[in-house]
Amino acid sequence: MNYLSFNDAMRARFGTKVYRLSLQSGCTCPNRDGTIGTGGCTFCSEGGSGDFAAPLLPIGEQIEEARKRVDAKISASIAPQDRRYIAYFQSYTNTYGDPERLRRIYSEALQHPQIVALDLGTRPDCLLPEMIAMLRDLRAEYDKPVWIELGLQTIHEKTAGRINRGYKLEVFEDAYRRLKDEGFEVIVHVILGLPGEAREDMLETVRYLSLLTPALDGIKLQLLHILKGTELAREYGADPFPLFTLDSYCDLVVDSLKLLPPQTVVHRLTGDGPKRLLIAPQWSADKKHVLNTLNRKIREA
Repeated sequence: MNYLSFNDAMRARFGTKVYRLSLQSGCTCPNRDGTIGTGGCTFCSEGGSGDFAAPLLPIGEQIEEARKRVDAKISASIAPQDRRYIAYFQSYTNTYGDPERLRRIYSEALQHPQIVALDLGTRPDCLLPEMIAMLRDLRAEYDKPVWIELGLQTIHEKTAGRINRGYKLEVFEDAYRRLKDEGFEVIVHVILGLPGEAREDMLETVRYLSLLTPALDGIKLQLLHILKGTELAREYGADPFPLFTLDSYCDLVVDSLKLLPPQTVVHRLTGDGPKRLLIAPQWSADKKHVLNTLNRKIREA
C-alpha cells in the first residue's frame, strides 16, 4: 500500500530530508488559563504536548539548542550548512496571545536561512482574524510556507466532552474554512484510542477528514498515551479502559491510511510519549519496534 509520507513529501518539495526543530513560543492555552476551562484536555501533560521542545529561551538560542539534539542523529555526510529544518512550535496554543509579540518570535525563526517552513500547533478556537492576517503577512514577507496544525483529535462530541476539548466540531469547520480561504496549509491532529471510542468511531474521524473540501493538506495520527500527572491518568487508574495492542494499533493505522486521498501528507503514524511520564501502553516506548511493525504491515497491505 502506498501513502504520502512526510519524508517523501519534504524531499519532493525541498530537495532534501527536512528535520523538525521543536521550539516554544511562550503561549499558554485558553483551556488552561480559565478563558475556556482549566486543566487542559485530559490527555495533555504539563508540557502542553511539547515535552521534547527546546527550553524557553530567545528563539535564536532555542534553534541552536534544538539543532544540537537533531544534528546528533544526522549523518556526518550532510554538511551542517546544508541541513534544512522546520521551526515547529508544538506546545500549548501558538496562536493564542498578542499577535505582535508572536510576529516577532515567528519572524526570527523564519529569518534563519536553514529554516524552510513554520509549523504552528494550535486550537481552532484561537484563530482570530488579526492572527490569521499576521501569519499571512509573514508568509508573504519571507516567502516560506506557514503550516497550521489543528488539534481536532475526534469528530465525536461525546468524546470531545469526555476529554475536555472545549469546542464543538463546527468551530473546527469554521477555522478550517477560513484558513483554507487564506491559502494556508492545514494539518489535522487525530488521537487514536480515546476512551469510549470503538474502532469504527476512529475510522469515522479519519473518513470525515478525507472528505473535507478543500482537501486536507496533512494529517497526524497519534496513539493515545497515558501520561503521569494528567487527568486521563487519574481516570485510567480509577477505572482502566481498553488500550490498543501493537498489532491492533498497526492494523487501524493501515485502515486509516487507506481512507486518505493520495495527496494528503501523513506527518505522523504514532508519536512519542516521554518514557519518564509514560504509564501505558508500555509497548509504545520501543519506538523502533513500533515503526518497524507499522512499516511491515503497511507494505503487506
